[in-house]
Amino acid sequence: MQPPEFPAFVRGLPEVDLPVEGLRGWLLQSESGSLLFLEAEEDGYMPLHSHCDQWGSVVDGSIQLTIGDDTRTYTRGDSYTIPAGTMHGGQIHAGFRAVDFFTDPDRYQPHG
Repeated sequence: MQPPEFPAFVRGLPEVDLPVEGLRGWLLQSESGSLLFLEAEEDGYMPLHSHCDQWGSVVDGSIQLTIGDDTRTYTRGDSYTIPAGTMHGGQIHAGFRAVDFFTDPDRYQPHG
């Protein structure tokens, strides 16, 4: 069974381009940072990379995430913190949904 989508008012936010095939994101920005609502339509791989501080919470589905030297599978209700400059990446599974906050307000830009 496919998990429910984010509600229309979230999906009405500006959409961003993401480097993972099948991963969609909707952006809420402020001077303090960027909040992304993420949704994976298919399995995808996020290569190792680093950036500003990030905190995320899994709404549905799962992600196998490597943060530094630690690899874990995060599922509904789990949260993760990625300190600035820490290498991270992993396997995103179809049905994954999360809310992620980035301390960089310009980390993502709306497409279009």
